Amino acid sequence: MNNLEPDLVKPSLEFYRTQHKLRLSYMPWLYFELKPVHKRWATEWQEEFQTYLQKVETIQIGKDCFIAPEAKLFAEPGRPIILGDGTFIAAEAVIHGPVTIGKNVSINHHVTMDGGTKGITIDDNVRVAAYCTLYAFNHGMQADRLICEQPTQSRGIHIKEDVWLGAHVGVVDGITINEHAVVGMSSQVTRDVEAYNIVAGNPAKVIGDRREKK
Repeated sequence: MNNLEPDLVKPSLEFYRTQHKLRLSYMPWLYFELKPVHKRWATEWQEEFQTYLQKVETIQIGKDCFIAPEAKLFAEPGRPIILGDGTFIAAEAVIHGPVTIGKNVSINHHVTMDGGTKGITIDDNVRVAAYCTLYAFNHGMQADRLICEQPTQSRGIHIKEDVWLGAHVGVVDGITINEHAVVGMSSQVTRDVEAYNIVAGNPAKVIGDRREKK
C-alpha cells in the first residue's frame, strides 16, 4: 500500500539519528559507551566536525575526543585551545583560549571559560559540571573612571588532576585548585584550594577532606 498518510510512514534512520546526536551532545559520556553499530557513524560525525574546527580555529584535539557541535570554541592565533585524549565538551559550552585541557576531562553543558591572556590549564581526569564559569581575567575597579574604561589583568587559572567542580561553580582569576579537591555546587572559589580539600559556599571554605574516613 502506497497511500498511507505521511504521519503513519515509519520514520527514517536519519530521523532517529538526529535525536541521538542531540542526546550525545548534552550527555557526551554516552559517546564512549556506544555499541559498534552506532560508534561507526558517530565517529565519522565527530571526525568531520573536529576537522572543521581545526581548520577555522587554533585548536589541537587529541585522540578519541568528543566535541558537541552546539559548543562554541574560539581560539584565534596566540590564544589556542588544546584538548588531551579522551576529553569531551558538551553542548552550549563556550570556551575562549588560551585554554589547555588534559586527558579524560569532562566539560559539561553550559560551561563558560575565558583564558584571558595567561590562560586556563586543566589537568587530567578533571570533572567540570554544568554551568560552571572560569574567568582568567578581571577588571579594575578604581573610582576615578567608568568600569568599562578600567584596565584588565590576567594571572591565569590552574585546575589540577582529579578535581571535581560541582554544578554552577565559579572560579576567579589567579586561582589554583590542587589535586583531588572537590568544590560543592554553586560555590564561588576566590582563594586557592589545597589538595584533597572539600570546599563549599560563597566564598568557598573548607568543609571536609577526601582522605577522612566516613
